[in-house]
Amino acid sequence: MTIDLASYAKEHGVKYFMISYTDLFGGQRAKLVPAQAIAGMQEEGAGFAGFATWLDMTPAHPDLFALPDASSVIQLPWKREVAWVAADCAMEGKSVAQAPRNVLKAKIAEAAALGLRVKTGVEAEFFLISADGSAISDIYDTAEKPCYDQQAVMRRYDVIAEICDYMLELGWGAYQNDHEDANGQFEMNWEYDDALSTADKHSFFKFMVKSVAEKHGLRATFMPKPFKGLTGNGCHCHISVWDLDGKTNAFADREAAFGLSAKGRTFLGGIMKHASALAAITNPTVNSYKRINAPRTISGATWAPNSVTWTGNNRTHMVRVPGPGRFELRLPDGAVNPYLLQSVIIAAGLDGIRSDADPGPHRDIDMYQEGHLITDAPKLPLNLLDALRAYDADAGLKSAMGDDFSAAYLKLKHQEWNAYASHFTQWERDTTLDI
Repeated sequence: MTIDLASYAKEHGVKYFMISYTDLFGGQRAKLVPAQAIAGMQEEGAGFAGFATWLDMTPAHPDLFALPDASSVIQLPWKREVAWVAADCAMEGKSVAQAPRNVLKAKIAEAAALGLRVKTGVEAEFFLISADGSAISDIYDTAEKPCYDQQAVMRRYDVIAEICDYMLELGWGAYQNDHEDANGQFEMNWEYDDALSTADKHSFFKFMVKSVAEKHGLRATFMPKPFKGLTGNGCHCHISVWDLDGKTNAFADREAAFGLSAKGRTFLGGIMKHASALAAITNPTVNSYKRINAPRTISGATWAPNSVTWTGNNRTHMVRVPGPGRFELRLPDGAVNPYLLQSVIIAAGLDGIRSDADPGPHRDIDMYQEGHLITDAPKLPLNLLDALRAYDADAGLKSAMGDDFSAAYLKLKHQEWNAYASHFTQWERDTTLDI
């Protein structure tokens, strides 16, 4: 049943709606619409100039309309007179193929046509830092191994507990919060869900964490590697695939190795097959590759992969199979677009099922200590340009993600790389001034 947003506003005391969409770079764009006008917006959408955001459009393009998906509506727990609602982008009555939420909905429909329902959960790590972004916010958070530090998490209790309270209120099934492996870093977990719901929640979670941090005079960042020498922000994704009824796990086979069914192995095979190209989506910024290819951190481990390998319950590989019927992709980082993350996983996995892809041998070694002994596994891209080239060369994944999306994404991301490459840095002066 479709939710009538005007009625929702009256029932919940909502005065304004944030009609929100996510652009190609993961930027969240919104218009604040008074409740008195929401009926028309629900019918026709809120108008935007697409060129003014990170979409491949020009100033001459017609209006972009963000059509609210009322099923996604969330009343802001910290400002209850406002409700957030995810939107789908359309132009001249047609779905905008390059828009990330539309890309994901197309992949979900493709999986459904095969009788499959993808469910995922994300671990969106973040730092709480000073308002100016220069340092972590807790001057006493200096331990060499700060992971699970109970004193450090309690010093940020007001922020973490407020966010967790809100997730519980929203019915997300929040179940644990911890101080992560870097000083100033945290992770908060909620229950897995259908891919679109997870993407919407992931998008809202980032908005919520930043908003609550600002309320407390702090700043939250999901930047992949905000501090040299500290573990970066990952966004590990747990993946399982179910029959359409959502009750039978198509990945689970307790008699098979790792409890992973034949279909699960081929889905994993697709992830492994497309891994280097996948990185262009899962690790979408210049800074992303400071996390993937980082030297040893203060804590002793980066907790990030740099090779295309999979394993059982071993956190040093790109893919971990911690138990029957699911696996964890440890490649994505905090900059990943919530909708494109889910899209590219489904695209690669479905291609793996169709092509009966073999994930290759599993590895049991500690990749951080003995990774150099593996010579037959591809290395992940060293930088964003290498990742973009890998994606461009992967015709199968490009097509699976959609030609319009792939062309737009590659165009804008190459522009971003070129801007970075032409940026003059202090490092150049330090290393070249006296050459």
